[in-house]
Amino acid sequence: MCLGVSLRFFLFTLFILVAPSFAVLTFQSNHAKELKLLRSFDINPSFLNDAKLNRLTEQKRARYKNKYFFKTMNNAYIFIPLVKKIISEADVPSEILYLAMAESNFSTRAYSKKRASGMWQFMPYTGRIYGLKIDDYVDERRDLVKSTKAAVRFLSYLHKKFGKWYLAAIAYNCGEGRLRKGIRRAGTDDLSVLLNSKEKYIPRESRNYIRKIIALALIGYDEAYMIENECDYLLNRGNAYSLSTVKVPAGESLNHVAKLISMRVKDLKKLNRHLKYDFVPPYGDEYEIYIPYIKLSEFKIKYRPAKLQTMYLVHTVTSGDNLSYLGKKYNIAYDRIKDFNHLRKDSLFLKQKLIIPVNKAYEPNKKHYTVKNGDTLDSISRLFKLSITDLRKINKLHTDMIRIGDKLSVR
Repeated sequence: MCLGVSLRFFLFTLFILVAPSFAVLTFQSNHAKELKLLRSFDINPSFLNDAKLNRLTEQKRARYKNKYFFKTMNNAYIFIPLVKKIISEADVPSEILYLAMAESNFSTRAYSKKRASGMWQFMPYTGRIYGLKIDDYVDERRDLVKSTKAAVRFLSYLHKKFGKWYLAAIAYNCGEGRLRKGIRRAGTDDLSVLLNSKEKYIPRESRNYIRKIIALALIGYDEAYMIENECDYLLNRGNAYSLSTVKVPAGESLNHVAKLISMRVKDLKKLNRHLKYDFVPPYGDEYEIYIPYIKLSEFKIKYRPAKLQTMYLVHTVTSGDNLSYLGKKYNIAYDRIKDFNHLRKDSLFLKQKLIIPVNKAYEPNKKHYTVKNGDTLDSISRLFKLSITDLRKINKLHTDMIRIGDKLSVR
């Protein structure tokens, strides 16, 4: 019986993670591939006999036959080749991509109760350390390219610290300090010892985490499983689906871009989940967005920057703000702010986000700026067109650390 489209795409995605060519499928034993997989993570071959790993693998096989599970995978096929390429160009095992699958099922929208976000589930602090911008306009933890490059750098750092890829993966999940503590208690970094459920050297979640990564990879290596589930006809379509990075000017609208390249705006948004709104940040000269590779030629021929008369700023409501004050601050009618944000009443609440449509020639108040949640010296310097060095010098800052509520001089 023919499987649903979602299931086919997911099975296809699983397969392309590890196989460079799909020209020939055979029924030969997967044992050599399984050993290669374990070696790529520096895991002893005996781990294939781990009872919990085998139970988890079978559970995953059964779960993947549920078509509803694959609804979350509908879009993975278009960006997996690009993500895989980024990993292959780095000095990390290609199988590390299964870590993203374990973290988020390849969903750039994934968000955890602990505030981790994106396909690689970065926490805000770690994301910023590895160069991902998180502010009122973007959350680059959801940027499939930038977050993958950040994850590769982070995992490479952890591998350098611990010396083995399975330890890097565990540290990615539970933290460097927590893993070091577990290794000290265990007196060894041997995986079979660290996974001891009675001693609990590392958290239960982390013990399941490394098994989950390996289980997912084992399914992807299983050629017989792939053929049984009728995904072989998709195997040669991997290179046909990819993304291109294009640059657009600050404040550009996704609706404008989508219209020019004959694409539904909701589909363009899916490739650019890092944008919090339907426009790119108003700061800087330009910003990168992603479009399907098959649309690149059309973009080059048709795209012309929109003649923006209006820019959109995000204002976070602070104590004392009201619509009248904001109208004067941004030099627009207060009822326009109200209408634009679909406000039924004039009252505002603290930390409320408002989109302010301002004249492109608008210049922010260049006296003082109050630091808000998500701000960094980098984002503030771009907003007021100052270098980070000048911003630090003006405010006599000795580090880049700023706190919510700080007032910075931006003259």
